[in-house]
Amino acid sequence: MQTFQQYLQSQNQIAPELRDTVNSVVSACLKISANVRLGALAGVLGEAGTGNVQGEAQKKLDVIANQILIDELKQNPNVAGLASEEEDDFVACNAQGEYLVLFDPLDGSSNIDVNISIGTIFSILKKDSGSLNTEHFLQKGSQQVAAGYVLYGVQTVLVLTLKNGVNVFTLDDKGVFIQTHTNPQIPEKTAEFAINASNQRHWETPVQQYIGELLAGETGARGKNYNMRWVASMVAEVHRILMRGGVFLYPKDQRDPSKAGKLRLMYEANPLGLVVEQAGGKITNARKNMLEIQPTGLHQRVAVVLGSAEEVERVRELHG
Repeated sequence: MQTFQQYLQSQNQIAPELRDTVNSVVSACLKISANVRLGALAGVLGEAGTGNVQGEAQKKLDVIANQILIDELKQNPNVAGLASEEEDDFVACNAQGEYLVLFDPLDGSSNIDVNISIGTIFSILKKDSGSLNTEHFLQKGSQQVAAGYVLYGVQTVLVLTLKNGVNVFTLDDKGVFIQTHTNPQIPEKTAEFAINASNQRHWETPVQQYIGELLAGETGARGKNYNMRWVASMVAEVHRILMRGGVFLYPKDQRDPSKAGKLRLMYEANPLGLVVEQAGGKITNARKNMLEIQPTGLHQRVAVVLGSAEEVERVRELHG
């Protein structure tokens, strides 16, 4: 089994500058993993007493992980700028850099204090020419040159796509990522779904109908029984789907009609969507391919349906 560094050096089809940028992200994630692993022993649990740009209360580890990534990426001359779910605006890094990095430093942070899987999600874009501004970051998900996540769970796992399939690496006891899965494929069919059922009364009619079909089981229109899972950590949900199939939904609901959804297009949906698509799954906002949505803002929100192709297509069909 090869190490992550050996794998990265073998990818001759990508520029050395991109390899170096990916390496910086992974290096930062190793530092975040060390903080997550120690938890209360390092005094990093609990509320930070601050809020992010979305008005959400930040955990101490949210703030720590965000700063680790910023510090690491600013040191890399290939990184022109970065954008974080925790920052109001983009952060300029190195004027001569060729790449942009966007990230959710600690997805699922509501689970930090109870030791449930959380993760770092990242997206890498090629920077166009000109002085850095917001428009440089507003690229479709299909334009990503690399994406992935690091899951801090029972094992610490790195999942990466360079748009030539997906590769999975597991952190060993020496602090080295070792390749453990090559090009995993999400099954087209599944009997497992993930959704926050407590929001059912707020869902739009097509989602109500879809979940109703699943709950009807073998006596209903779908003719089989389904199991439900819900971790409240998107990165953990996606990893389960990558490993064994399933469908994940965080649909638009009627509590705030002005919002297209809750999840962030640039920091969550696009990078995880690229991983899912590269592994043979599908991702949509319930109406179109997520990776073809033209972003209009750094913190744009979207509805998300991703996973096994048959289920994603059924949701899209119900939405017309």
